[in-house]
Amino acid sequence: MACRSSGSGSYTVVIIPLRTSLYSLDALRFYLWIKRLKDLEREKDALCSGLEVLEKARHWYLQRLGENRAKQDDIETTSEVGPCKEGAEEARSCFLRSCIQRVNGSLGTVMSEPNVTSSSNPSLPDAVADSDLRWHNTVLTQEVSNKNRQISLLELEKDALLEQLNGLQTQ
Repeated sequence: MACRSSGSGSYTVVIIPLRTSLYSLDALRFYLWIKRLKDLEREKDALCSGLEVLEKARHWYLQRLGENRAKQDDIETTSEVGPCKEGAEEARSCFLRSCIQRVNGSLGTVMSEPNVTSSSNPSLPDAVADSDLRWHNTVLTQEVSNKNRQISLLELEKDALLEQLNGLQTQ
């Protein structure tokens, strides 16, 4: 048996017939060697696909950074700062932040645990359910923040009214 590289990253395997039985130790070693080569080739293909996805993600991140910098420059150059846009823009920003954080966390996990087997990865429906839960959690957290802000404003207003009432009673 001999192996020759064809220059393009693939290999040509020339099989020299085994002189002994197919059930011999040499046949088993040969089979395991071929199986290992096949597994390595699959891993290489998966890594190349992942690298391509990462390159697209890198390009996407750079594009979002550019847009973010442009928005910051626009805000800094305008002397009048208007109220924050409510509604769709805020929800989109919240959703985008949630997605970016989820992807960053996933990439961090992959980088810190490179030998995780595919059987331990969550299935697609589980990942979608997890994403939905994270999105709902982000929305609820934002709503709680808004309610807390309203409560704080109402408490300040109440304190001001109590002070006015005390001032009127002392007169």
